[in-house]
Amino acid sequence: MTTRIVLDTSALMMPVELDVRLFDELDRLLGSYELLAPQSVVEELRRLSEKGGAEGTAATVGHDLATERCLVVDTEASYADDALVELAREGGVDYVVTNDRPLRDRILETSVPVIALRGRNKLAITRP
Repeated sequence: MTTRIVLDTSALMMPVELDVRLFDELDRLLGSYELLAPQSVVEELRRLSEKGGAEGTAATVGHDLATERCLVVDTEASYADDALVELAREGGVDYVVTNDRPLRDRILETSVPVIALRGRNKLAITRP
């Protein structure tokens, strides 16, 4: 069975904002996997990309990564964080990648492990 990883907005912006080699790090941690992104995350990245500046650039790259490398999935929740929690609760994902601490805590409450930044540019798994 394929490992399913869902990415949030902060994860998809990491390559530009934090110089993290996101896919290399996921390869190192997990080997093979399928990437998912909620539609609400894609929309949030699109909105952020319109702002311009450094955040807009990171969001544009994140949006491209989401639409080119991830399976975009619909959820009941329209707010990105709620969509990630919904996917975790439904049991359809094995890991969630986020740098958002409040979201990380919500995900861990669903018993789904979280992958987040540790140190300058390495990812690590936090298990519930």
